[in-house]
Amino acid sequence: MGLFKKGKKQKKGSPTIEQTAQPASDPHEDSSDTIYLRALPLREISDLDAIRNEVKSGKILILRITPLASKSIEDVKQAVGELYDFAEAIGGDIARLGEERVVICPPKVKIWREKTAVQSEALPTAA
Repeated sequence: MGLFKKGKKQKKGSPTIEQTAQPASDPHEDSSDTIYLRALPLREISDLDAIRNEVKSGKILILRITPLASKSIEDVKQAVGELYDFAEAIGGDIARLGEERVVICPPKVKIWREKTAVQSEALPTAA
């Protein structure tokens, strides 16, 4: 019998899926135990206020900066600089994801970064 084929008849009096399912909650509603990840394009410098509000509300944002970069590289530098300052000010985190994306996180979320080994000893030479 297939996964979606009719199976045994339901016993009388047992609840159906419709009866036991919880009502769908608003995915944009803030909940203290839920953190949402949202992808947004950065089209204009004016989008920064909405981005700040989303991060303040506890969301992790992945920003695609290509739409703004196609208009002005200087605006991208300004926007990323402002977002970096904002992330630092609230105790959040920010990082680049390749050439086209930036991730910005609220205070309780940190981005994993590989630590590069710093060699303090002199390297041996062939001479």
